[in-house]
Amino acid sequence: PRQYKICNTKECSAGSEGFREMQCAAFNDRPLVAGNSFRWTTFHGGSNPCELSCLALGHNFYYNFGHVLDGTSCSKEPGAVCVNGRCLKPGCDSILGSKQQEDACMVCGGHNTTCLHHKSVYQNRRMEAGGPFGYNEVAMIPAGATHIRVTDNSRNYLALQNGRSQFVINGNWKISVPGEYSVAGTKLLYRRSADTWESFEVPGPTQEDLHLMVLATERNSGIEYEYWLPPDQYALYHGRRSPLRQAHHTSSYLPRIQPTTSTTTTTTTTIRSPPNTTRSHWFLDLLKTPRQSLQHNHHQRPRQPITRLEREENHRNLLPQAPPGRHCGKCLRVKGRRERQRQYCQKDFVFRAKVLGKLYRGEETRYDVQIIHTYRNRYRLEHREFLWVQNVCDCPKLEEGKQYILMVRRHINYEHTLNRILMEEESYVVPYRPREDELLRPLERLCSNRGPKEPAELGV
Repeated sequence: PRQYKICNTKECSAGSEGFREMQCAAFNDRPLVAGNSFRWTTFHGGSNPCELSCLALGHNFYYNFGHVLDGTSCSKEPGAVCVNGRCLKPGCDSILGSKQQEDACMVCGGHNTTCLHHKSVYQNRRMEAGGPFGYNEVAMIPAGATHIRVTDNSRNYLALQNGRSQFVINGNWKISVPGEYSVAGTKLLYRRSADTWESFEVPGPTQEDLHLMVLATERNSGIEYEYWLPPDQYALYHGRRSPLRQAHHTSSYLPRIQPTTSTTTTTTTTIRSPPNTTRSHWFLDLLKTPRQSLQHNHHQRPRQPITRLEREENHRNLLPQAPPGRHCGKCLRVKGRRERQRQYCQKDFVFRAKVLGKLYRGEETRYDVQIIHTYRNRYRLEHREFLWVQNVCDCPKLEEGKQYILMVRRHINYEHTLNRILMEEESYVVPYRPREDELLRPLERLCSNRGPKEPAELGV
């Protein structure tokens, strides 16, 4: 018994001669039948893919020269090669004929025990009858995800952005053809049927975050998506949610096309693109949830545009956000040893965090941060938290991807409907550096873990 293993998986250089073609060409000008010689090329109509069938150039016959050389590809499936006249497909261990397969965690012969599965369905039932025509974000798929699968069965179109906000498929109002695309260090296989079914798969692991989008042309019927993550990544993105990590309120902002009499142009597909002008004008409406509608149905005000989203041609389509820098002056700069010591003792939280994302909500800014190290906190923190700022002026200014030392407080409103982390304009916020870490550690001696003592009441 013998066992064969693939030992060279490098692709041939572009433009090089095919291995089967080379084998046929080796018989060129050799006497074959009745002393006649011919020139040969590959013939793909043979009954056995591991037989060397070659077509005589300029003639209408082919000849079988026997078995192809070992290692000749024999199937459309990647990796399948001929050995001793048999077409064998390698397993994930590269052994030909092996049945070993990679599990969802990309472990050869594994049993899906080293990663965790996340599956969800995106549905937005609060769309208006006309639906928000345009790009809407469905979910962010974290880096490191494997076996990503997304399916939809509607007249909408799935779209995908990479970590640099560049569209991979169906972007910029152009519908991509089904096929294979490169993304995040791996491949994406995009499929679309003649009716409404659509899907794409990414084997992974991905090397950057991906943003799943939908180009909406009608009400959403449900987009199913699933992927697998390593346990540490899963805990970071789908673990227990912090009580402080909550949405601002139950209202949401959805894009709506402002009625217009302008004519529209059409792309190569059946969807309708926006008016063919230099800028397309969009408006946002504040849509109330059913509970809010019931409470305020007698005092409803006419809906007004909240803000306008402008889409530049040949530019990414941005999600609805309030424009930054509105009615903003110069940001207050808080620094120095005295402020560092004072806020270290007075604030509810002192921690080091990395900024993962930013979102403008109404008149506030919400940062998505990853807690890296806590120096002092009166309340429990999770690995991921939301950090709120009561302005849209980027004051204090935090940049995505960077780490900061933050001294912030807990905010609970009078009605006890909000419980969140609040970063004020006068909060002590500095970019992280090792020197700042050294300055903070001795401060623990200045104040207890329970914070500054409340002043005693004076007797009358």
